[in-house]
This record gives sequence, C-alpha cells and structure tokens, in this order.
Amino acid sequence: MLHPFIQHLKNYIAVQDTDADSILSFTDTLELKKKQNLFTEGQLCRANYFVVKGCLRMFFIDDKGTEQTTHFAIENWWMTDHMSLLSQQPTDFCLQAVEKSVVLSIDNDAYEGLIKQFPAIESYFRIMHQRALAASQYRIKYLYGFSKEEVFEHFSKNEPAFVQRIPQYLLASYLGFTPEYLSELRKKRKS
Repeated sequence: MLHPFIQHLKNYIAVQDTDADSILSFTDTLELKKKQNLFTEGQLCRANYFVVKGCLRMFFIDDKGTEQTTHFAIENWWMTDHMSLLSQQPTDFCLQAVEKSVVLSIDNDAYEGLIKQFPAIESYFRIMHQRALAASQYRIKYLYGFSKEEVFEHFSKNEPAFVQRIPQYLLASYLGFTPEYLSELRKKRKS
C-alpha cells in the first residue's frame, strides 16, 4: 500500500511507485499528541507540514488573551506559517494538533532538494498553494459578505467533515463566534 502522501501526489502529478521511498526520504514523520504544538508565537517556523492522519489548527492569541483560530488542516492538507518559514523571522502564530496526529514535515533545504531531484513536485506545490490562496480569498469574502448565520450555513454545507470533527469551541473561534452563539445557531438549525 502506498504512503498517503504519495497517493495524494498522484492525484496531481505523475509519480512512479518506485520513487516513493526517495520522495519520502526528504520528509520527517512526526507523531503528535492532542494539543501538542509544532511551534508557538515567537518561535521560528522551520517546516511545512502535511497531515497524514489527524487535524491541526493555526491560531494566534489576541490582546485579550483569546485564541483566534485562523486555519484547520485534516488529512491530505498542508499547513505552515509561510511568512516565518520564508523569512526565518519569529512567527505570530501557534500550530497545534487538535487531535492525535501524524504529520510529515519538510524544511526549506529538503524542499529544494526534493524539487531538484523530482521537478514535477514543484507543480504539485504550485497547485497546493493556488488552492490554499483561493480558499483564503473565499473565506475573507464570506466573513465580510455574509451574516454570521450565513457563514455557519455555508461552512456546514461545504465542510461537513470539520463540523462533525472539530470541537465546538474551536469551530466557534474559527468562525468568529462565541461558543454560546454557535450553540444557538446549531439549536436553531435543528428545529
């Protein structure tokens, strides 16, 4: 059976099964406990992370000490702080496992070696970045253009895996709600 990352690559580019071990040699496998951090505010983000199993979230802590979730990543999704990774400046974010997780990490040097040996993988990463940017653009549109109720309905319809899987207080943080307001919306939706 192929590694989940290799299977994911094959959805976007031609990859030979015989290259799987060579490709994976550029990554490190990390096993994370629930609520374990990959990095926290003030640290350097040193890698890009691919979720093999589990769920990650990126968040920051606002002036009032409240955690504000900005992104989630589940199986076959990538997550990192691109600004910190590229500039090698301290991050303003925290990256944490929402549940027990297994991730692949690839640092900048390994990434450069990987695309040098397997040039087609650069196309894969371009596609992943384009998809992530498009998702971010639409998220901003929905946050500014929809009512809170419409944001929740849209998210529930388009991302049911997250609604079922993510704890309510984290989902509320991501959507910009209080957990109590999210609970009211869910009750209203059921009736």
